[in-house]
Amino acid sequence: MSDVKTKTSHMKILILFGHPAFQSSHVNKYLVKGLGQFPGVTFRDLYEHYPEMDIDIDKEQRLLKEHDCIVFHHPMYWYSTPAIFKEWQDLVLEHGWAYGSQGNELKGKWFFNATTTGASRLAFNKGEFQNHTIHEFFVPMKQMALLCGMIPLPPFVIHGTHLVTKEGVLSAQQSYHRLLELLVHDRLTLGEILKVNYLNDLLGKEVKNA
Repeated sequence: MSDVKTKTSHMKILILFGHPAFQSSHVNKYLVKGLGQFPGVTFRDLYEHYPEMDIDIDKEQRLLKEHDCIVFHHPMYWYSTPAIFKEWQDLVLEHGWAYGSQGNELKGKWFFNATTTGASRLAFNKGEFQNHTIHEFFVPMKQMALLCGMIPLPPFVIHGTHLVTKEGVLSAQQSYHRLLELLVHDRLTLGEILKVNYLNDLLGKEVKNA
């Protein structure tokens, strides 16, 4: 990946997943299905590992160092992430390790949000129901990535989850897994990625080695 800190044959992706009501999920349970065995991907359910939010800082930092791309995968809760992500950020992204004059362990890694929301894509616009874009709501996480020297990418978003059909859920699953496959195999350049609003918009565009 010439756009990342080192050139490797495959990108290693760490998916940090958090859903406090996973048992009642009808979209995310399909999105994450099989990711534990997905080549090049490490899937980590934060609520499963830390039901009391007792984050293992050393373990999480070790995993971050071992991967090239970090994903926050979550349903949208009050225009942000579920609570465990904030706890994770507060504890794991330490000064002198993740940021600061000596904090460069995450420099050059890619970062993006993979999220689901009941609202339509149209609703996330000025003057519409949500009155702001997804990008505006995710500014704090984009700034987190920038402060830590990471490269923030556009989000991957599944809209309209309250009304989605079974066919729609399966299509979303296919799209998400296809995106991960393209990233793992270095089929998308950073320049191409940063031109789109959503990572969803890149699917079908194998811009490298096609």
